[in-house]
Amino acid sequence: MNFFELLNISPGVTAVIGSGGKTSLLRRLAAEAPGTVLLCTTTHIRPFAEYPLLTDAAAETVLQALTSERILCVGTPCENGKLTAPRLPMETLAALADYMLVEADGSRQMPLKAHAAHEPVIPACAERVICVAGASGFDRPIRACVHRPERFCALTGAAETDTVAPLLAAQAILTEGLCDTVFLNQVDNAELLGRVMPFLRTAAAGGLFTAAGSLQGDWGKRF
Repeated sequence: MNFFELLNISPGVTAVIGSGGKTSLLRRLAAEAPGTVLLCTTTHIRPFAEYPLLTDAAAETVLQALTSERILCVGTPCENGKLTAPRLPMETLAALADYMLVEADGSRQMPLKAHAAHEPVIPACAERVICVAGASGFDRPIRACVHRPERFCALTGAAETDTVAPLLAAQAILTEGLCDTVFLNQVDNAELLGRVMPFLRTAAAGGLFTAAGSLQGDWGKRF
């Protein structure tokens, strides 16, 4: 399955937000992109171990590195071995590669997320914003599977002890209005696909480019 084609990624800056597989999706998109790629973040990520890492590099250094390496990770080292945003402006970096893929959110490893007022940190130059959601969060209590459950409840009118219905999760994403694309990950079998159809239909009806699939299971479909 080619997720780059599934999500119709165009040259320029694509920001990925949400939860339930952001980093895995970024890794897959970088591998499948047909041109040069810069991977970075506006928040905090672990370096991509399989790709060269440039820290505090000048634009000329990045451009030169891309002549021998198709994919680079760029960022500023911070605590716990993680990276934060590169020192070079995002607009400058975007001009150096065919594609720039930006992790613009954190989720504390939860499958679903709602956003605080200061989140996500989407670059102003982003042409595309993909919100990832994890189907493993459905039919579980909100407080057990949603990062920032209080925000999710404020968006949906639910209580933290309520379960996350697929329709409710889609409504939260649409109410936030932060993305133009939604990818529902962790849809690992046909039975689960049937159960999550309310999420997919609602997202698509709300005007979002909508796809579902499984990065681990290597399949996907547009809706």
